[in-house]
Amino acid sequence: MAAQLPSRTIFEGPTRAGARAMLKAIGFTDEDLARPIVGVANTWIETMPCNFHLRRLAAKVKEGIRAAGGTPMEFNTIAISDGVTMGTEGMKASLVSREVIADSIELVGRGHMFDAMVALVGCDKTIPAGAMALLRLNVPGIVLYGGSIAAGHFQDRDVTIGDVYEAIGAHVAGLMSDDDLKKLENAACPAAGACGGQFTANTMSTVMEFIGLSPMGANSVPAMDSQKDEVAYSTGRMVMDLLKRGLRPRDIVTRKALENGIASVAATGGSTNAVLHLLALAGEAGVPLTLDDFDAISRRTPLIADLKPGGRYVAVDVHRAGGIQLIAKRLVEGGFVDGHQMTASGRSLGE
Repeated sequence: MAAQLPSRTIFEGPTRAGARAMLKAIGFTDEDLARPIVGVANTWIETMPCNFHLRRLAAKVKEGIRAAGGTPMEFNTIAISDGVTMGTEGMKASLVSREVIADSIELVGRGHMFDAMVALVGCDKTIPAGAMALLRLNVPGIVLYGGSIAAGHFQDRDVTIGDVYEAIGAHVAGLMSDDDLKKLENAACPAAGACGGQFTANTMSTVMEFIGLSPMGANSVPAMDSQKDEVAYSTGRMVMDLLKRGLRPRDIVTRKALENGIASVAATGGSTNAVLHLLALAGEAGVPLTLDDFDAISRRTPLIADLKPGGRYVAVDVHRAGGIQLIAKRLVEGGFVDGHQMTASGRSLGE
């Protein structure tokens, strides 16, 4: 396998002594540089809770990569929060950021010739952007979602950031006091993690598990749950297994996989932003996909999850009930998705 690895172009032979010397300056050894090099694309940023904890998870991913015989090299990119910028000029930067994120991950991956990659993502645009970059590079890779925020608690009910935005309207209409709005503001987002309802982040997280770029059951573990560290470590080991087997993103993201992704959006009452992102993913994978496909698949797929913003429950409740794998099981059993599609774990969706 070593002779076929892209990273050997950078690190192997006497003529590459300069490259090795530079990396030894920051602690890499000859042994490190002789191993497969795995890029860890981290979308950590301090402008939102969605990605704020990703440094912690990146450390665990890297531990897993090292334990499985690889050498991780972490790098960062940008992110724009829809929730924070909503209603301002800043919101215009959001969709543009998807392209910048995808471009930057691709650029670093091509420039440093990583042999495999883990894209560690957390918010609305980082998830599809990470997947787009993996499809462009087409090296063995995994998208790992940082996980949902825990639900807040206000007036004997679970709340999310969506409730805060609804409360702003109620306040403007004179239906909520200044004091109650402040109490809700202080309670809605109790710790790090992405918005708790089936908004764009959790929708695209679900899609990643259904199309196979994320390990089934990994993304729905909440951000601050101790199990998330175990998931991150396992992801590091898993990407090394993908590399050994030569399984690449374009092998996974087929027409059937994308149809499974569309069905997962319909079944969970997910964000319509998934249309934008799945069309972009299809384009990167070279798979024909149209708006008519979304309509046809949505019509035949039942709504089986009662999730906010339209329903009663939050993403953490999905985890407690059995995770995205339970939703996948129900859809496979009903014949609404193709259970034979391969996933990053090396097992089919049905398995």
